[in-house]
Amino acid sequence: MKILIKNGRVIDPASGFDETCNVAIAAGRIVSLKNTSADFAPNKTIDAAGCIVAPGLIDLSARLREPGHEHEGMLESELAAAVAGGVTSLVCPPDTDPVLDEPGLVEMLKFRAEKLHQSRVFPLGALTRALKGETLTEMVELTESGCVGFSQAEVPLANTQVMMRALQYASTFGYTVWLRPQEMYLGSGVAASGALATRLGLSGVSVAAETVALHTIFELVRATGARVHLCRISSAAGVTLVARAKAEGLAVTCDVSINSLHLTDVDIGYFDSRMRLDPPLRQQRDRDAIRQGLADGTIDALVSDHTPVDEDAKTLPFAEAEPGATGLELLLGLACKWGSDSEAGLLRALAVLTSEPARVLGNALGTLQASAGRLVKGGVADICVFDPAGEWTVEPAALRSQGKHTPFSGHQMPARVRWTIVGGQLAYEAPEASH
Repeated sequence: MKILIKNGRVIDPASGFDETCNVAIAAGRIVSLKNTSADFAPNKTIDAAGCIVAPGLIDLSARLREPGHEHEGMLESELAAAVAGGVTSLVCPPDTDPVLDEPGLVEMLKFRAEKLHQSRVFPLGALTRALKGETLTEMVELTESGCVGFSQAEVPLANTQVMMRALQYASTFGYTVWLRPQEMYLGSGVAASGALATRLGLSGVSVAAETVALHTIFELVRATGARVHLCRISSAAGVTLVARAKAEGLAVTCDVSINSLHLTDVDIGYFDSRMRLDPPLRQQRDRDAIRQGLADGTIDALVSDHTPVDEDAKTLPFAEAEPGATGLELLLGLACKWGSDSEAGLLRALAVLTSEPARVLGNALGTLQASAGRLVKGGVADICVFDPAGEWTVEPAALRSQGKHTPFSGHQMPARVRWTIVGGQLAYEAPEASH
């Protein structure tokens, strides 16, 4: 398929390229930026006047709920939500049922996802068998079957001996270990420790649950030289520790979720279970530090932390409700909102969704490494075209994800996605864009 995107403002955060020009796509690749040859004959022309043409978004944390939790999400619905949100590549944690600890399961997931021709799926393999924290998985075999790293998902690894061995092993092969810093015994509450949790009588998760885990991880990184990606930092103290570790030269990267970037514990209001999230929403000073850390590069990437939860599991008392919220379709809007509300600006807002997550994935992207999260001539054509002035309201019923619960229900969002192209194929076209 040959596609010509014309009259759009083309932005490539990786190179700083930003000008109004045409993009020509053929055989799944970008054949020209700017000077399109006169004899290029497209099968489809997209008039992107007034729109921004950006690299497809890369989301480093999106649960697809398959296999095992099909009542909460199917590959079809969640990948449709991804492309509707401009997300062309996503990383899914291994906490499916069964857990992604066998090459066959990973291959099946990749095969099913590829057949749908929508967003690219990059699975994380389980770090330990069944995520039980006891026996390491066969990392080499899992990598060969398509895993881009190894993770315990939301299950804290209490045994530091096992963590040390995992990091030593990963370091030998150059694999990245993805860890959410959460100390097992301190992290068992349902809301962030503080005045609000106390007033509502909710069990608290102290900031120490994150910082104790971070200190442990950094000590083990020093000892092993392993590369670690920290998932969903949630506190000001955590951001400070990450900044120090980076200044020291440790091989660490980190991300933060759209929820922690915009919300605080006050938003829980009167036990609103849509705000029941992991990590829990913290105080305003934490949110301010996260916003600053994302702007200055301490935090590398912004993630949707997309976790579809079904009605029965959400409409329960706050402490019993299943944590999680849908996020794939809100990622771009919330990033742009942060970019315009803060000093960060549009270029940084797009970088934390494109070139920066691609850098975190690094050589795990294989042949895509040279062009993922970028717009380069000869590169793979994964593109998101969106209208920055296209205001829209978050209506849960209109979301494509099977998970309809979001803390941002009813919020006004900027940046409406018009077209999403994956591998040179049109994967999504907004209903109003097709007229």
